[in-house]
Amino acid sequence: MPTGVLTPVVRRGRRRLGPAVALLVVAVAAGVVAVILVRRHERTRPAHAARKPPAARAAAPSRPRRPVVSRTPAPLLVGPPRVHGAPRPRLGARAAIVIDAGSGHVLWALHPHRRLAVASTTKIMTAYVALQQLPRDTIVTVSPAVTRVPLVKEGLRPHERVRAWKLFHGLLMFSGNDDALALAIASAGTRRAFVADMNDHARELGLRDTHFSSPSGVIDLGNYSSAWDLAALTRVALRNPRFRRVVRTRIAHIAWSAPTFEKVYVNKNPLLGTYPGANGVKTGWTTLAGHCLVASATRHGRTIVAVLLHDGNVSADARRLLDLGFATAP
Repeated sequence: MPTGVLTPVVRRGRRRLGPAVALLVVAVAAGVVAVILVRRHERTRPAHAARKPPAARAAAPSRPRRPVVSRTPAPLLVGPPRVHGAPRPRLGARAAIVIDAGSGHVLWALHPHRRLAVASTTKIMTAYVALQQLPRDTIVTVSPAVTRVPLVKEGLRPHERVRAWKLFHGLLMFSGNDDALALAIASAGTRRAFVADMNDHARELGLRDTHFSSPSGVIDLGNYSSAWDLAALTRVALRNPRFRRVVRTRIAHIAWSAPTFEKVYVNKNPLLGTYPGANGVKTGWTTLAGHCLVASATRHGRTIVAVLLHDGNVSADARRLLDLGFATAP
């Protein structure tokens, strides 16, 4: 006997049908007969719009939804801090943390879960997400919207075609807001979709103090994180060799198409080349966020990460926290 066959039976009569027409559907499956009553409101939309033509449905753009993570993610950092008491002299930061990147142990912290604007340290998440979506040599066509982003930008031109690896240098070394948007659109199709991906990844990583509203961090409203979350995110991001390679680079000479021919990126991280073992990660500044720095250094195979948020003496304080981290037992 055939299975899965639906036989519609429509009841007709002399009376004019009302807005709701009852359809009696007999489903025959594996020898079992089921009667289903379905109500269809004929007047809710015109007959010609009742069903979208197959061609129209096929042409409609669709973006695959990210899978929902139901399990609770394993914590990326292990507390409480191993060292207590503020360094002397006291730090100028509103929040700070030092971690061992290998083990995830928190070595010292100051208001680690305080939610603050984080400026361009946002671009750590931008790079983390985009690196998963864009192979190194992906050709990115620059949208005209990219050229209209505010403040710091390297000067990408509308419709120019750039390999993704060059944009990652502009993103993490020069901190270009136009690089951030170009990578966002290339990764997710739209700025809005990419920001949604950033927040999805934050939830998957268990970053409970974090919310993003832009791929660059240039807008402070609704864009915040904590020292704890930035340290946890950086610990994951540093596992990617492409990320590590860019953030540790002091100066990069990048060949470019005419009429530019070459761009020279100078990393804004003040510790590179001045602090022994320094190899990352990202600076940030806005009026509201103040000076922010996520710093890392590696010595004898051990990597320490320090995060300082809203610190007027960020370079010197980062050195002190990295020293504290290396002086603390693993």
